[in-house]
Amino acid sequence: MRVKYNRVSTLGQTGNRFEADTDKYDLVLLDKVSGTVNFRDREKGRELIRLIENGLVREIICEEISRLGRNTRNVLETIEFFHEHGINVVVRNMGLQSRPNGENNPIWKVIITIISSLYEQELSNLKERIAAGKLIALQRNVKFGRPPGSNESDAIFINKPKNKKALEYLKKGRTLREVGKLLEMSTKTVQKVKKVAIKLDMM
Repeated sequence: MRVKYNRVSTLGQTGNRFEADTDKYDLVLLDKVSGTVNFRDREKGRELIRLIENGLVREIICEEISRLGRNTRNVLETIEFFHEHGINVVVRNMGLQSRPNGENNPIWKVIITIISSLYEQELSNLKERIAAGKLIALQRNVKFGRPPGSNESDAIFINKPKNKKALEYLKKGRTLREVGKLLEMSTKTVQKVKKVAIKLDMM
């Protein structure tokens, strides 16, 4: 089975550009979750792992190496898992394969380590720029969050895409902490999702 795996960072992104060539693959898996979530903690990531453990996958295709993990260590752990199961990993934007023609590519691990480290550094730099931007905004008395006195109905709150996804996880038995980690939400917000869902008889 040839599987194309992709990840987009937010529930609002469709991932349509990744699904444009589905006829080339036996299966296309798309996770809508932050890249800071470990591969094994993603819904489609777990599905792919189960398929691999059942011996059903021979090749995995991804657009970029950053799609496969939350940091260098996680990317390498994921790739090592694929390697142990004899799977050829194709990174399309680099034109790179781990096991072309069934043989190990000797430069694969070196290149992947370097690239994933660069992605991790880029993410760290982005977080620093965001934090610096917020600090400057605060110094200029820019206010963050919802204006005082504004109200939001329970129906509107629970039907927000991210909150609906949180409710799905809660219904599947996930803990507040697990849901918060998967969706990059505060535990307090997940708790509110649960309370509102109970109030609206949606649990």
